[in-house]
Amino acid sequence: MTTPLLTPGTAAPATVPGEGALLDERDARATLEAATAAVRARRATEVEELRIAAHWAALNGEPRDDRDPMSAVGGDGTLDVREYCLPELAMARDTHTATTRALVADALDLAHRLPRTWAHVTALACEPWVARKVAVICRAVPREAVAVVDRAVAAAIAGHAPSTVLEIAQAKVIEADPETYAMRRELDRHRRYVTLSRSDEFGYRCLIARVTAGDAAWIDAMVDRVADILAAEHGHDHNRDELRSLALGWLARPADLLTLLLDHTPTDSEASEQPAWAPDHLRDTVDRLASMSCRQLASLRGNAQVFVHLTEAAVRSQAGVARVEGIGPMLVQGLAELIGHADVRVTPVIDLNGRVRTDAYEHPDPLKDRVWLLAGGDVFPHSPRSATRAAVDFDHSTAHVAGGPPGQTGSHNSGPLRRRHHRWKTHGGYRCRQSGPGRYLWQSPWGVCTLVDHTGSHRLAPDDAELILTAPDGVDLYPSDFSLAYEAA
Repeated sequence: MTTPLLTPGTAAPATVPGEGALLDERDARATLEAATAAVRARRATEVEELRIAAHWAALNGEPRDDRDPMSAVGGDGTLDVREYCLPELAMARDTHTATTRALVADALDLAHRLPRTWAHVTALACEPWVARKVAVICRAVPREAVAVVDRAVAAAIAGHAPSTVLEIAQAKVIEADPETYAMRRELDRHRRYVTLSRSDEFGYRCLIARVTAGDAAWIDAMVDRVADILAAEHGHDHNRDELRSLALGWLARPADLLTLLLDHTPTDSEASEQPAWAPDHLRDTVDRLASMSCRQLASLRGNAQVFVHLTEAAVRSQAGVARVEGIGPMLVQGLAELIGHADVRVTPVIDLNGRVRTDAYEHPDPLKDRVWLLAGGDVFPHSPRSATRAAVDFDHSTAHVAGGPPGQTGSHNSGPLRRRHHRWKTHGGYRCRQSGPGRYLWQSPWGVCTLVDHTGSHRLAPDDAELILTAPDGVDLYPSDFSLAYEAA
């Protein structure tokens, strides 16, 4: 076993007893010793990752020119880092840039802001991930006050449970800088939102919202009321949680919801007088709703757009699998739950076999649709395919030349990129060559090469990548003997 680099005075990871021997040849004591050694070896590897990240930041701590932006990834007191260096380190680590950026930030914070805690991490006396969580918790604390957090965490991190350590860190953050905490609490009032999780394999999603306590209480009460009504019809085969989930869906259909509530509301003879909290215009509002047409009532819920992809066989048999952009695969039968209450517009199938070109710099909408279907999402290495069409730029893989040859814009020379990835490509020295439909080769400033296609992001050996990068225009190479960088090393 190769011992990772450790600073003087720190403990080296223990070697695994009987290393090289089969695991089933070890007795109980040797297995326990191996478990201890494996944990220390893993911690040592994570420490080495943090050191490498901090060293990369030090190598890129100065801008190369006036157009080289710097980014403050860590907390107060840590050095700024060249923004364009972060995706290159991410490509070398085969991770998304956000993951690598977080690693660099945590490494800088631990080394420069939390030295006592860092000493325990490098001694392999605690879990590095706990220390990294502490670095995140106290990132907004000024450097002159963060020592309060560092001392308290260092005294606990080697012996207490992670939850206890994180509670201590949160308490000390308030103690270290109460003014900043109060300001952040006030700003936090504006961080309300409603969002959707990614779809699971069965087509279900989580609705996540951050609302005031009062709004949350009223929404919960309405969900409970509708669930009570639904229980009469569905209670025999649905538990309470299922009924509340069904009830939440009714809130998205105000006309249907109003009908349901009115049908299950006591008549004037059965009900008491109007409650004090009811607004004076309540009766007028109900009368207006009663006079609206079905189409007007349907328009109350607003408009939504989803893209559903079906094969011809699935359309004819009304069975099989549909792919819904932003949600994922689902059974065709499940589409009724998704769009059963909506007006549906069917668009023709796009033939992806041909190549479409235009002389204009801008991408027309039909071309964007074609490129999006071919690429399947953001084409920067290791990017999650969770971006929507509206959240990407359609960029020329090979830069468009004003006054150059005709047909530079087309499915042969276009890739969807989030705005940040687009900026990295344009100004950060990253090279991209499109080689075939939905197939993109990226080269970082220091020569890390990653091929992005329908199979994902894969590192290529430099010689193989150079074949694609230097191929004549219009020539797409698919050599069968391409080797991944790991295999060539």
